Amino acid sequence: MISTVTTTTVSTITTAVGIAASLGLMAVLTLITFLVVKELAGADGRPRLRALGRALNVGIIPLLLVFGAIAAAKVVEVL
Repeated sequence: MISTVTTTTVSTITTAVGIAASLGLMAVLTLITFLVVKELAGADGRPRLRALGRALNVGIIPLLLVFGAIAAAKVVEVL
């Protein structure tokens, strides 16, 4: 009974870590995409694109926080 519970627990934790890594990768890629679009929109002179660049801050700020948490976790993992 105990070995079954232990095996199930290890399997579940391994799956959760894999999903978390995938979500972290998607968050970083989304952040990079938002930053590129913001930079391109800000370089154009049209008012609609400039407004888009400002509106992207709504998504960029939380993604920067997530990126900082991921980077901090990786640094702590190495140390």
